[in-house]
Amino acid sequence: MQEMERRSFLGLAAASIPFTLFGQLSQVDTPGGRTFVPAGEDRFAKTRPIPTGSSTFKVSTQDSQGALFVMEHSNQKKGGPPLHLHHNEDEWFYVIQGDYLVEVGSRRHRLKSGDSILGPREVSHAWAFVGNTPGRLLVAYAPAGKMELFFAERDKRGGTAYSTDLALYRTCGIELLGPPLPVD
Repeated sequence: MQEMERRSFLGLAAASIPFTLFGQLSQVDTPGGRTFVPAGEDRFAKTRPIPTGSSTFKVSTQDSQGALFVMEHSNQKKGGPPLHLHHNEDEWFYVIQGDYLVEVGSRRHRLKSGDSILGPREVSHAWAFVGNTPGRLLVAYAPAGKMELFFAERDKRGGTAYSTDLALYRTCGIELLGPPLPVD
């Protein structure tokens, strides 16, 4: 059963990436608004700073009726969030550009452009941007759960530090387990 859920997740994640067909950009309108998001832009036209750069929402929870939430991180500084796990969401990482270190369970992986890895729910994970040139990381959550809420709350706090608010983590079904991955 879990394998089928993961296949569905990967299919949803791949379907969320804008594509071209016969030279025309695909654009689908939903009750929540447009789902086509131009490169470098946020789904809701917001500025979202993070300690290592910025992030943009690409697919909102409401766009997928809760099945998927996708965001892109643009990283200019090294680092990443603390070690944690999600009780309800699988988290998929896809490197668009740059070098990243991702730990899933007890294994660390060095990822470069084109690489991806799945952080299954209930398995500890963390990532860190470790490149010397700018990086871009696509992150998808399925089901969406409360991840959009978590990041919206982060945005309200200014995004200058990764949250260590245990109450926020618990509210969103996340467990904080340890510090961020070390970077050189």
